[in-house]
Amino acid sequence: MESINKTLSGLANREDFQKRMSAMKAQIMKNPDIQKFLSEHRLEIDDAMINRSLIKLYEYIGQSKRCADCPSLSECKNLVEGYHPQLILQGKTIDLKYEVCPMKEAEDERKKHQALIKSMFIPRDILNAKLEDIDLKEDSRIRVVNTVLSFSEEYEAGKNVKGMYLYGSFGVGKTYILGAIANELAKKKIPSMLVYVPEFMRELKSSLHDNSLESKIDAVKKVKVLMLDDIGAEAMSSWIRDDILGSILQYRMLENLPTFFTSNFSMKDLQSHLSVTQRGEEEPVKSARIMERIKYLADPYELKGRNWRER
Repeated sequence: MESINKTLSGLANREDFQKRMSAMKAQIMKNPDIQKFLSEHRLEIDDAMINRSLIKLYEYIGQSKRCADCPSLSECKNLVEGYHPQLILQGKTIDLKYEVCPMKEAEDERKKHQALIKSMFIPRDILNAKLEDIDLKEDSRIRVVNTVLSFSEEYEAGKNVKGMYLYGSFGVGKTYILGAIANELAKKKIPSMLVYVPEFMRELKSSLHDNSLESKIDAVKKVKVLMLDDIGAEAMSSWIRDDILGSILQYRMLENLPTFFTSNFSMKDLQSHLSVTQRGEEEPVKSARIMERIKYLADPYELKGRNWRER
């Protein structure tokens, strides 16, 4: 230890070392953030304290503060990605503490936001949909957006509110609106799940062989806000209609869990569609039972406009 101390002492007394330290100190003292900190603590800081803290101060000026010099979180130039240094007084020295930078805060918030939106078989671009990007040239779209805003406010206030049954022609943006609704709810920490019904039904059929059927149905049954996209696009068997869809809707009806739907069919046309099974059997009573649950859970809204999928 004595040998190390002698070496350090000898190094500090060397002329070239002193010049480098003086140059470093001059560079440090020009930094606006350093100047501001020293001014704010001028009664507590003396030159000896500054000299003892030069290495920490140099570490400070070499890093980005408030993401000013970082184009993105992945290109963060700081010692610890996503954290920037703050100057603090620590006894008789000036020290650093590291805090989460704005970019990391935004990224963490985005991940929390995305975690609130679960999806099954929904395209990625739909999960990034925003209400403010919805075209409002049609009165029907204005009505839908206003209803969504009212829904999120009332749900947040703890009220039992009905979902929406959005129907309209192919490509008018029904699924996009579901994604925008999910994002609007996520802003208020309300979890939701978007499910593309035809693919989900096919998934359930294959789940009969791996014992995962019940867990998948339960996940859809019990989510706070459920969005069933493109109901009626599939040719339903009586098992899918009555034992699966009927069970999900019955649970959600009894628990007053808001449910949204999109369809190319009006409610009347969907009832007719559901009354005929894949085998061609007509079962209007069973279809009517499904529709009563849908009507209990959601109010119908027709969506008009051009086909956004046409170029």
